[in-house]
Amino acid sequence: MTARLPCPVAPGPLEDYAARFDDVFSALGQRRGFREYLAGLLLPRERNKTLTCLAGAEPMVGINDPAVQRLQYFLSESVWDPEAVNDRRVALLLADPATAPHRGGVLVIDDSGDRKDGHATDHVSRQWLGRLGKTDNGIVTVTTLWADERLYVPLHAQPYTAACRLPRGTDDPAFATKPKIAARLVAKALDAQITFTAVVGDCAYGAGDDYRRELRELGLAYVLALKRRKGLWAPVDADHTPIDAARALAWGGPDDPADWTRVERRFRDGHHETWWAADARLGPWGPDGPYRLVIATTDPATLPDARTWYLTTNLPRPHGSAAADSPHPPADLAQVVRLYGLRGWIEQGYKQVKDELGWADFQVRSSVAIRRHQMLVMAAFCFCWHTWLAGSGPPDGTADPGDEPPPSPGANHANGGQIAEGRGKNQLRQPAPAVLAVSAAPRARLAHPLDTAPALLAFLVQRAPAP
Repeated sequence: MTARLPCPVAPGPLEDYAARFDDVFSALGQRRGFREYLAGLLLPRERNKTLTCLAGAEPMVGINDPAVQRLQYFLSESVWDPEAVNDRRVALLLADPATAPHRGGVLVIDDSGDRKDGHATDHVSRQWLGRLGKTDNGIVTVTTLWADERLYVPLHAQPYTAACRLPRGTDDPAFATKPKIAARLVAKALDAQITFTAVVGDCAYGAGDDYRRELRELGLAYVLALKRRKGLWAPVDADHTPIDAARALAWGGPDDPADWTRVERRFRDGHHETWWAADARLGPWGPDGPYRLVIATTDPATLPDARTWYLTTNLPRPHGSAAADSPHPPADLAQVVRLYGLRGWIEQGYKQVKDELGWADFQVRSSVAIRRHQMLVMAAFCFCWHTWLAGSGPPDGTADPGDEPPPSPGANHANGGQIAEGRGKNQLRQPAPAVLAVSAAPRARLAHPLDTAPALLAFLVQRAPAP
């Protein structure tokens, strides 16, 4: 065998991160393309992250530039496995104590759609696009993300293919619904040894009995949202929907909450909110049954639509009759609210990968090229965390005199959270200060791409509205 040819180094700290993927690629051009693509994604977003933008070429007229053609070949024609790259990225997350998932976090499932013109691009069809809030022509991708109060990292992604694009429609072996794809991604997270307390998701995933059954067959706990007006068969004088069950709960005001329990929530910007939560009864759901219906709201009297959650979970109630037979630890109302509250981080992650890293800016048509682009965007996202958490203190997390200790992962802001297993405060590293510029630009009008990445992530996270 011949020795590998040396690869041109990536700028700044990106080289240390990119070098950990070198053995996943078989050719020099692939290793170079990986570095160039990540560096382009991390550039300031002055225009869409198309191939000409990533290569620093002029839009439209620069399409034949050698650097653009090289990236096009790397993304569409070169032989490398995007799943192998993603597996290495996840392995690096697990190997770093600052980013390793622990049992205090959750696995968030969701899907996100982006508009795309035409029908020549794989996976594109007319379907519901949540980002636009309407049905339009576009591509939808199911994703998973691990999160606690301190950290959130994407894990896996798979584009959804509508039945209209398959030869046999819903009978085609390649067809899979979004909940089915989500179940596969959850299984991949388990295969990667990702640990978490529960799977959480919105009503698109909570409404399906089949999906909840698949999670139970995997031995997993879940906290999933329900549609407030999803009806059940019941006697005419019984409750039929989750909102009916919520209205049946007694409420005498904050001084006489009756069936409701006060839950204090603290958000990242420091403000507090008082919520109220209760176990309700509806059909198969009940406080002491195997499946609970938990209502959480800011106002039990009016149940405002935008501030009320209708949740189903298989986490048993503490001291309830189902706790002894359940394979999962008990969770009180505050803990259930905390777990579902972490779902908001996937929305924050979407803002960053889409608005800053160019998740939907690809200009390729094949499925493999689209999946490669998505995996590279997630690698760029995790590089930002890698750089931001590359602390200024010793690796064992020893703080300098006068520094505040890092927060305990999984801490619940005073509502029953768990301390991470095997990841105490002395194992965490202090976040490094944001770097705005560390070197002069090589030429006029060209910014160093890695000078902005840590500051960008810090700016967005510090202003995150999610709980």
